[in-house]
Amino acid sequence: MENWLYPSLEILAKVLVTIIAIFTIVIIITRISGLRTFAKMSSFDFASTIAVGSILATIVLNPGQSIVKGSVALAGIIFFQSLFSYGKRNWDWFTNLFTNKPMLLMRDGNFIEDNLKRTNVGKKDVYAKLREANVKDMNEVFAVVLESTGDISVIHSEGKEDSLSEEILTGVQS
Repeated sequence: MENWLYPSLEILAKVLVTIIAIFTIVIIITRISGLRTFAKMSSFDFASTIAVGSILATIVLNPGQSIVKGSVALAGIIFFQSLFSYGKRNWDWFTNLFTNKPMLLMRDGNFIEDNLKRTNVGKKDVYAKLREANVKDMNEVFAVVLESTGDISVIHSEGKEDSLSEEILTGVQS
């Protein structure tokens, strides 16, 4: 049985070799599949990234997992993510079926209470995002959008006589 505090040099060497091998494989798979592999463009992309991280940890830390088995799992997840992205890019029905639409949480400095309830987002969360975006006055806020990725976007002026192009809100539920 392995000593939990002081693993053997053999185990440490295996972990290091596994890290080098599996990260080399991840780089190769990422180069083949493209830059979008780790982009968080949708909730599915986020879930895929989490799954890849989980597989990497399992391969590196679990002596019962082989590099080949882990590589196949990684390639499978990234391939499925590529298929999903292809479907989103080419078919509107696919996008509508599998992705959430962005939701407007604020417009012109005013909260949209029904949308806050629907999305289970609190005003305190929105205030935190407003501060993060360096909003100094509620009158600066054109829109706050809960994106399909779960991120919150703040669109605001910087004190100038700016206006919001409606095109920016294309696809956002109001």
